[in-house]
Amino acid sequence: MVLEKNVLLIILFVWGIPSTYFRSKFRKIVYKTDDWKINIKPVFKKEIVGLFTNLYPENKDYITIRNQYRIYLLIYLILFILYSSQ
Repeated sequence: MVLEKNVLLIILFVWGIPSTYFRSKFRKIVYKTDDWKINIKPVFKKEIVGLFTNLYPENKDYITIRNQYRIYLLIYLILFILYSSQ
């Protein structure tokens, strides 16, 4: 049981590493900027709306990145729930 929890913690940590990549790409499209400072700004409302709705239906990059980010976050959530339930 303890070994499983430790393995899940390691998997959760490793899975969290690419989060900055996905979030950065997604935020740059949502906020329409290439400025690196968007990654450290605590702006969430438009990002959350963009994640759960379709802000730019004509923008194929947005749709692709949004869907990849959704899948990434869903797997992250599942891993977190598995870790928490141990």
